[in-house]
This record gives sequence, structure tokens and C-alpha cells, in this order.
Amino acid sequence: MTWALVVNPMASRVSEETIARVEERLPTPLETLRTTTPGEATELAGRLDGTVEAIVALGGDGTFNEVLNGVRGASVVGFLPGGGTSVLPRALGLPRDPVAAAGRLAVGRTRRIGVGRVNGRRFGFSAGIGLDAELVRAVDRMGRSPEGRRPGDRAFVRAAAAILLGRGARFEPVLTIEGHGRAAFAFVANCSPYTYVGPLGLRVAGRASFEGGLDLFAPERVTPWTLPRIAARALRGTAGPGIVAAHDVDRLVVRCDASMPLQVDGEDLGDVDGVVLEAERDALSVLV
Repeated sequence: MTWALVVNPMASRVSEETIARVEERLPTPLETLRTTTPGEATELAGRLDGTVEAIVALGGDGTFNEVLNGVRGASVVGFLPGGGTSVLPRALGLPRDPVAAAGRLAVGRTRRIGVGRVNGRRFGFSAGIGLDAELVRAVDRMGRSPEGRRPGDRAFVRAAAAILLGRGARFEPVLTIEGHGRAAFAFVANCSPYTYVGPLGLRVAGRASFEGGLDLFAPERVTPWTLPRIAARALRGTAGPGIVAAHDVDRLVVRCDASMPLQVDGEDLGDVDGVVLEAERDALSVLV
């Protein structure tokens, strides 16, 4: 059977040279398909699933999320880091260089992983209600380069600083996590790290793993005095006083006092009044 390479040519670190070098490292016969519109990777992955041995995505986390939502698990799946952050392949232990990562995938070693679902949509590594979704939205508002590329990590740091300054570093409880309590915002992790800022992994929920259920990290309240402690705990991936936390759970229900932004795998899904998050354990085989 063939392998298929699904490429987002507009991803931050994807070029025709990179595509050609990746093609050289992957097994043959290889079919390469380039996406042209948002959502197309989901359609392509759905069509390819079960007709090829492996579906490999080269792009950013948005492309990986689309592929996750297209496959049913009939083919193995691989992820090559072509975006600015590319959390999913890095969390799976792959090199940051897509060509080196392609060489790793070509060996054919696989790992069974679980994924999360939020209101039915799959996610690979994270979902967030509130602060981090606001951050994703703020960066999206900055627009893209003339080549269509999304701003990088520095833009996220600037946007985070602007949000914190604009709020006076204060976030009051505005949502309820059923069975767990009230919180200002919520991070839900399917693995650790939750995301990266350059080489720095933001762990948030340090015990989360692809083989387990979902982990929750939700500060009850943030003030200028508690912000440094909460940020330190997020970096280390540990909970503590003032943090609503849960480990390896199958289901979380979040109710918002008013509509709040939602993100999955770094993609803005708009405002929601509430979400149901579920663990889909042992969902598919991925190349590592």
C-alpha cells in the first residue's frame, strides 16, 4: 500500500524545497496532496483513510487538527512540524526539523494514542475556554503575512502581555466546571506539554498523557499578586491551592456565566455558553 502526504503549503515553515526533501525521506510509493482551503485536510484525510497504509500531515497544528477530524483509524497517521509552533509532533517526541522528523516516521514505529473531543470535535493536545482562546483570537486578528503565514511565538507573547495589562492581571470566576468548582478560565490537556513558547514547554498539566484521559488546570481567580504563582505552576505543570484540577478523566462539563471564547489545538472555534469535553481513549495509531 502507498503512503500519502497531506501538505499545507501556507504553513509557516513549509516551502517547496522542504516538501521535496520530506518526500525523499518517506517510503514510496508516495502520493502528495496539497491543501488549498481551510478544512480541506479533513476531507482529504477522510477519503484516504483505509486506502493507504499511512497518512502523513506536513503543516501546523491547524492542519493536524483537521486530519484528526477526518480519520477513523483505518490508516496510521503521522505529523511533521511545518508550523510556527507544531505542538502535536513535538509532544510526540519528534524532531522540530520536518525532514529529520520524516526520517523518523519512515522507520514505521507506531504508538497508540487517545484524543480529546469538545462538543464532538476532536483535538490532539489542548482545548481552552477563556484566556488562551482570547490569546489565539488576538493573534488571528493580527492577520497573516503576504504569503498567508500566521504570526509566530513573539506575536503570542505580545498578545498575552496586552491581554494581561488590559485586564489589570485580574480574572474573576466566570465559569463552572460541573463536579469541580468555579474558575476564571480553563485549560484542558490531552498531553504534556500543553503548548510551547519557542523551546520552552508550557506544561500546565504535567501528568497528562496521550495514553490517559483529559487533565484540567483552571485557576479559580487571578490577581496581580497570585499571577506569578499561577504562572509558575503552569510552567511546571503542577496544581495547588487556588487551582481547580483533575487528572485522567473521561468527561468534563463546563458552563459559562456568559459566552466565552473556545480554542482547540490553537484554532478559534468562536464563543460558547458551555462545552462538553470527552476523552476518546486509544483512538488511533500514530507514527513516532
